[in-house]
Amino acid sequence: MTFFPEKTCSIERLITHPKLVAAAIAGTKTQQRRHGAYGWPGETFQLGETLFVITDLQRQRLGDMTEEHAKAEGYESLDVYKDIILKMHAGMVWNSDGMAWVHSFVRQT
Repeated sequence: MTFFPEKTCSIERLITHPKLVAAAIAGTKTQQRRHGAYGWPGETFQLGETLFVITDLQRQRLGDMTEEHAKAEGYESLDVYKDIILKMHAGMVWNSDGMAWVHSFVRQT
């Protein structure tokens, strides 16, 4: 049996930036990394009129991110992802050993 951590925030806050919401609705964003757990596998959330289901929740080192992971986040490359994340969080430095919860999700049909 898999145990998941207590949620640190509401699932409705998983994806909030308008460009990322649009990317998820378009199907080009299928993952969201957060410092805490916002939702568990099997849980649903809605963006606009589109319903999504979380398919997986895993802990990952930032240093283990790949180009494919950055694209699943809705960015064109890992370098672009890093740059935007650092700009969004003033004073943050990229710590390869830093941990994030990876929320994977799909659109419900």
